[in-house]
Amino acid sequence: MFFLFPDPHFKKSKHKWRIINQTLLAEYAYVLKVGVGRIYIATDVHDLFEWMDSRLSSHPLFLKLSEEDANQDPTVSLLFESTEEGRKVSRAGGNKWKAVYQRISDPYEAT
Repeated sequence: MFFLFPDPHFKKSKHKWRIINQTLLAEYAYVLKVGVGRIYIATDVHDLFEWMDSRLSSHPLFLKLSEEDANQDPTVSLLFESTEEGRKVSRAGGNKWKAVYQRISDPYEAT
């Protein structure tokens, strides 16, 4: 799943509309295959990156890939330039942040 340059919904009252939140992460985990499914995020808004990163990193069904592991994924090199918004930020010389999360098995599920 790709969340590339989503609407940041800056106002605190609008944070519930962000595409990354605890409720939606449960839905995303449900449809992603354990060990294969990944969530890719990219944004030019640092506060939004921290928001998404904190939600994904604290979710028990997702594991953040290390920078080294993420860079071995051929998709990662395309994240910043694959959308018009990403290209616009590049032209303007803006900062961008990215991360990749792997769907993992439920640690609370009996095996």
